[in-house]
Parts: sequence; C-alpha cells; structure tokens
Amino acid sequence: MDAKKLQQMIDDNEVQAIDLKYCGMDGKWYHITCPARRIAGVLQRGIPFDGSSIPGMRSVESGDMVLMPDIETAHLDQFYETPTLRMICSICDADTRIGVKKDPRSVALRAHDYLLSSGIADSSAWIPELEFHLFDTVQFNSDPFSAGYNITSSECKDSLPEENEDLDGLSLQGVKGYHMDTPFDQFYELRQKMVNLMEEQEIKVRYHHHEVGISSQQEIETELLEFPRICDDVMIMKDIIRRTALEYGLTATFMPKPVYNHAGNGMHFHIMLHKKGKNVFYKKGGYADLSKEAIWFIGGILKHGRALVAFTNPSTNSFKRLLPGFEAPVKLFYGLANRSAAIRIPRYANTPETKRFEFRTGDGTCNPYFAMSAILMAGLDGIKHKIDPAKDNLGPFDDNVFSWSEEKKATLLSIPANLAEAMQALKDDHEFLLQGGVFNIELIESHIAMKLKEHEAVGSRTHPHEMMLYYNL
Repeated sequence: MDAKKLQQMIDDNEVQAIDLKYCGMDGKWYHITCPARRIAGVLQRGIPFDGSSIPGMRSVESGDMVLMPDIETAHLDQFYETPTLRMICSICDADTRIGVKKDPRSVALRAHDYLLSSGIADSSAWIPELEFHLFDTVQFNSDPFSAGYNITSSECKDSLPEENEDLDGLSLQGVKGYHMDTPFDQFYELRQKMVNLMEEQEIKVRYHHHEVGISSQQEIETELLEFPRICDDVMIMKDIIRRTALEYGLTATFMPKPVYNHAGNGMHFHIMLHKKGKNVFYKKGGYADLSKEAIWFIGGILKHGRALVAFTNPSTNSFKRLLPGFEAPVKLFYGLANRSAAIRIPRYANTPETKRFEFRTGDGTCNPYFAMSAILMAGLDGIKHKIDPAKDNLGPFDDNVFSWSEEKKATLLSIPANLAEAMQALKDDHEFLLQGGVFNIELIESHIAMKLKEHEAVGSRTHPHEMMLYYNL
C-alpha cells in the first residue's frame, strides 16, 4: 500500500481518526490517536512521545522518541464506533528515524535482517497456537490486608456465576473439554466471530476449538504466516479476542495458569525456514526426515532453552503451568510426536512442503516480538555452530519422559523453576542474542530488572493459601 491508496481508504470509509499502536517491553499495546487530516504529516514525520513513561522503555539513547507507522499495517478498526484507521508503529530515534534498541518491533525487524544476512534462509514462517480462557466474571485484589480472586465460568459446575443455576445441565465437572462439541462448547459462535474478524485483518486461521480445560479454555491456531509480520498478527489476534469477549459480556485471559490444577494456556510456536522456495528443514532419510540444518536449529534452541524461557515465559504465573502431568514441557529435549518434549516434531507434517517442528514451552504472557526473535536467534546460532543436540543429551527421545525413573529424568536439562531462575539463565547466556545487533545489553538488562521486580512483588506478599496452611500454627 502507498500513501495514495491509504488516503483513498480514508476517504472511502469517511475515517475520522488515525489510531497508532505500538508495543512496550511488557508486551502490551499502547496507542495515541490523531485526526485523519494529519495523515500525510504522520507518515512523513511520525509522532513524538515520552518513551520514559512506558514500562522498561527508559533508555540512555539520546534524543526524543518518535512513533513511525508502518503503512503496510493499515486497517480499519473493527470495534470503534468512530470510523478509525489503525496502524502499527515502530519506536524510532527522532533524529535518524531508525528503530531504537529497546523497541520490541524493531528487534523483530532486525532479527529478520539478520536471518537474511546469514544466507541460511530468505524467509521464516510460523504458526502460533493461542490458548486462552473465557470467563463470565473475574474479580481480584491485593493490598496489605487482603488478597484473593474469584472466577466464574458457565461451563464449569465448580465455578458457576450466581445467576446460573444450570437448569439445562450444560455445565460439566471432572471431565476434559478437548474438542468438546456444542451445546457443551458454549462459545463456538463467539470463537467463530473472533476468527471472522481475524480473517478480515488478513490473518489466515487454520482452525479453532475448545481446549482441555472445562472452565471455558479455547484455542485459535493460524496457518503458516511470515515473520516478522506474524508478531504484529499475534498482537492483533489477542486484541480481537479480548475486545470480542467484552462485547459478549465475558473476559478473556492468556494467563498460563488461571485455574489451579486445571489445564494451562500455552502458546506453542511451529517454525519453518525457506530458501528460494524450498524448506530448509526437510531431508528425506534423516531422523523424522529432518535436515542437518533442522537438527542444528533445534540444537540451538535447546542449548539456549533456559535463557529463552526468560522471553517465552516471562511471568511468575508461567511456572505454575510448567509442571509434570499437564502436557507442559519441563525438560529440554526433542522427539517425534512427543508431547512431553520441549520441541515436538509433528508426525503429520511429513512432506517437503510441511516439515516443521513445534516449540511447546512458551505462553501468552510473552512479548511476541521478543519471544519469536529470541527463538530465531537461538536456532540460527545452532546452525552457525552446528550444535548437535544428541551430544548434550537433548534428544531425540520418543517415549514419555514423565514415566522415566527419577534418576533417569535427572539426567535431562530442566527448564528454570521460576522467573528469577529464568532471568539468571538469561544473564548467563545471551551472547547469541547480540549477534547482528538484534538485541543489546541495555534491553536485556532492562528486561531482567523489570521481571525480577515482578518476581519480588509476588514472592514477598502473603499468599491466601499460606493463611490456610499457617495461620493457626
């Protein structure tokens, strides 16, 4: 799209406002809005703003920051009553108009440039699997004298809203909800509306379905989409999911473990590399028909896996999902069709066109620009240094490691046990992220500092369950 076509879109739809979205280091979208008549100047000069007010964005880089919109991301907003055009922006230096080092979107753009410069591939395609819960209501509070939360779900007998007496017997208890059919899958129409809105935004959806959790756990999965645009698409998808849920009087969350002892929400990433139209990861006759480049790429991800978790699972709640018994990986290894593995090779993806693998550790609290860029950088480092996962006992293993003896399981490399441990792993292992100037030390240090504050904030507070355990001792 060029400026002329954009102006035509504005005129045809009587657009009154330009809404500029950008992503902070915390993975949240922020926005600033201007009248549509200012579009020419915004495209040319951007909009200056105070970056120090955005969490983690304070930088030693000189000069003001400016938002520079990407005209290719222009779409009509689907929710505002006022006709509004949305564009996604990079956070740039005011003098050079080059993306600043701590801008998540610019990190992804630099990661793509690094991929091209490596000569290994000329494109990267990804499938993100978004898992989330739809709750009827949620209430939570935390102050010095009280703390707690309350969740209700019309699908679950254990947490029905007060006004729902379940007279039609549709709510369930003690079963798994994977691919649950209607009428027990109560939000099929809502998911379909979400998918329709995503398709309108040119995000191709592979399918959607009810997930394992009967407290209304959902999944929407895309087709293979190009990096780095897929990072923008994940932000758009999460926005559509939240805003559509609100229109239906529900609330959506991507928290990895919102309900104790129930299935948690992950965000698995399927990954492919292509060069001149050919799949870099396919080679007939190797393990699972994987090429040596694919094995090395996997080796890089697994070897740097503990550090990667700092970006793919960057919340204290992440580690309440990463527990044995919930199909959540806790050991860093790979295997064919193995759902206990951090990296699974799908058995059905067995042709030159479809061969890929799935990194299963991540979750929806991640900043998609950081998470996917870090995974890509780890994989490229694996190819660069020809990292053989077998030499570090990182697989392949095709059996269920949860059934192994404790002694045997102890020989495998574990993911970090908590957020602080993940940050220490990143502190100890981040050189691979610095290649090509994709990440930089200041960004990594800021991320670590921000996340350690979250770890301390949770760890230093009295937990409601501690009252149950210890109050009367």
